[in-house]
Amino acid sequence: MDGKETKRKRIMVRWLGRLTNAAFYLCLLAAGYCVLHVFAVVSFRIPSDSMSPALLPGDYILVDKCSGGARLFDLSGALEGKDVEIYRVPGWRRYRRDDVLVFNFPYRPGSWDSIAFDVMRYYVKRCVAVPGDTLEIRNGRYRIAGHEGNVGYLPSQEAMALLPDSGAAGVQMETFPWNKDWGWTVKEFGPLPVPAKGQVVEMDSVSWLLYRQPVGWEQKKKLRMDADGRAYLGDSLIREYRFLENYYFVAGDKAENSQDSRYWGLLPEPFIVGRAVMIWKSEDMATGAVRWNRTGKRIE
Repeated sequence: MDGKETKRKRIMVRWLGRLTNAAFYLCLLAAGYCVLHVFAVVSFRIPSDSMSPALLPGDYILVDKCSGGARLFDLSGALEGKDVEIYRVPGWRRYRRDDVLVFNFPYRPGSWDSIAFDVMRYYVKRCVAVPGDTLEIRNGRYRIAGHEGNVGYLPSQEAMALLPDSGAAGVQMETFPWNKDWGWTVKEFGPLPVPAKGQVVEMDSVSWLLYRQPVGWEQKKKLRMDADGRAYLGDSLIREYRFLENYYFVAGDKAENSQDSRYWGLLPEPFIVGRAVMIWKSEDMATGAVRWNRTGKRIE
């Protein structure tokens, strides 16, 4: 073996080592990105103005997963539309009133009678009521029993207060639970007790109407009420129910143009992705121009 061939082999070994190291570090970066994406932070793009002015169409937001605890579930099963178990790793804080939350919308198109996990459909709304709260809307303004102070985006609530009771063009006045006898509207709503994990409710005609979707989702059985006011879970007569999960009430800051809990009801905690914390990029959707005044803005 001459010197030239030996030198050539040494160069090849050196470059092979460099390529191996590069591949190793690329794999390490990819693994780090996946861990970060699953457990810590993820980015979403805002498509609509339902959270205006806090969030505008074209905003790209960072969502904190770790504070409330990241979720683990069978992604392939969820993509196939199967019922999947959702586990949440421990977080360091609970979700609070006025947090801006990103979540999987709890209903599939055309299936309003039952809660379902749609892994490809995300919404962003402001948390108005947390587990254990009792929420009311009086003259368009949100009220929490026993809580002093305001919740939600106040200017929008003031605008709702000015609506005539008969309604206005473009505003859906009737709300969850869609019972005309109750007369709940976007101006006069509730009281609605928001269930907490472990909370027990007596199962009567009122609680059936408020909680039939969450109970049916938790038990994978239909909750029904017979003509005599008796509640059945599947074929079993029940007189009370203990909730297995926490629930939240969420609303858009642009209340007159937001599909939120006022219309579809309670949000199960396992459906929450995390808390929106910052706008890391913002583009005007009409022109594509970067809105520098919004870039790096903290979400409040």
